[in-house]
Amino acid sequence: MKHTLTLLTALLLAPLAALHATETSTSVPPNIIFILTDDQGWADLNLPMDPAVPEGACSYFHTPNMDRLAGKGMRFSSGYSSAPLCTPTRRSIQFGMTPARQRGTEFIGDFSPKGHLSIPQALKRANPSYRCAHFGKWGEVISGTWKKHPEIAGYQESDPDTEANPTAMGYDESDGLTSNGTGTFYHPTYRPKDAHRNWICEPDADPKRTFSVTRRSIAFMDRQVREKHPFYLQVSYYAIHTAYQARQATLDKYAGKGEPPRQVMAGIAPMLDDLDTGVGQLLDAIDKLGIGENTYVFFSSDNGGEPGRMPAERQSQPARNHPLRMTKQYLYEGGIRVPFIVRGPGVKAGAVCREPVAQYDLLPTFYDLAGGREPLPAEIDGGSLRPLLEDPASGAVKRMMTGLVFHRPLLKAQPHSAFRAGDFKLVITWSGPWQIARRELFNLAKDIGEKQSLAEAMPGKADEMSAALIAYLKSVNAETALPATPKKK
Repeated sequence: MKHTLTLLTALLLAPLAALHATETSTSVPPNIIFILTDDQGWADLNLPMDPAVPEGACSYFHTPNMDRLAGKGMRFSSGYSSAPLCTPTRRSIQFGMTPARQRGTEFIGDFSPKGHLSIPQALKRANPSYRCAHFGKWGEVISGTWKKHPEIAGYQESDPDTEANPTAMGYDESDGLTSNGTGTFYHPTYRPKDAHRNWICEPDADPKRTFSVTRRSIAFMDRQVREKHPFYLQVSYYAIHTAYQARQATLDKYAGKGEPPRQVMAGIAPMLDDLDTGVGQLLDAIDKLGIGENTYVFFSSDNGGEPGRMPAERQSQPARNHPLRMTKQYLYEGGIRVPFIVRGPGVKAGAVCREPVAQYDLLPTFYDLAGGREPLPAEIDGGSLRPLLEDPASGAVKRMMTGLVFHRPLLKAQPHSAFRAGDFKLVITWSGPWQIARRELFNLAKDIGEKQSLAEAMPGKADEMSAALIAYLKSVNAETALPATPKKK
């Protein structure tokens, strides 16, 4: 009888104990790591972001650690960078705002960080115990001004705005105002003698600073664990942006592999291989520190893959971002759809989420995961991805604007904007301020390569999405396309 009562008591108390354990575990603020790569396209992995699109990967690449991250986490098959080039994306990420709202769709814009909530400030608002660090590439200019480079005539970089440096924005540790040049870059305009080196993969013991950035990141994690601080760590790698660098052993590994099977510059694969090694070192450090069960790892790229300089005999190969259309610089899928992976507590291993998400969703996501409950400023365009992390099939992201907005009106080659809502995507090409030259409408569920415009076949849908996009752009006083230049007769 006594044994029966003991067993009954244990059965009655078990649910309460489990509930208490859950409450205790969730009361510990999670660590958040965001790995941001540079110019890594959607197809620049060995594992496809969408299992239903196996051609969206390249077996020539060797990315076992990125594959490992995806295998233990969730792939977002429709994950987007905020912009089709680096600095507007990095500016957008830090403040959870679209580049259109920031009037910062190019390297130079009107945006100043003063008075706007950044990622580390948001996390510390959620919980003052957070310690935040940023290592690697900060960006060419976060505010709307440039500073003349002290050594190169005519070349400008860095950001003199004191509000735009990592410390002012709430980071406790950082590498400071770093840019492409910090990670090695031979500018084709201002360094003509060196420009050709952008296309040669040169041996380097610390290629693109990948391993030194990784070491500083691991040291930061170790200190926070020892001091019992929850932390946010953004690791912004310089790879795989030009110039190309890799360790000699990695170069030797690829020397006998021949040319890549798609239009990819030869230096990309070895540089990506070393980058993957750095990612693996971060993941190993998480395991060694014993913090894996309470650490989220987010992984993405700042824009799509750039075009390569291909000889005539290789131009018949699939394009680098195949099956996506176009490249970095453009708002077609090849320019903005990027790798997007999340691993962490409660995230089902090997899951795939098909809901469209953007990097300006990260700030509200991090704030939510850190326990933030007070409403964020109305200017935050993104929404928390937490419902998707918990249920990728039926979770929903609540944003101020339904759908995802992309805007690049000042690109001379094609001033354009895009709007993704559900399976549909609208691309507007501008001929002048709010003057539409062309509309393209795509059903990405059936046409991921954006080959067949439905604008004429579905004028109602095109009108609906055009109205929503233009209303948003006007509401935030977004930059407009310049008047068309008359063609010379």
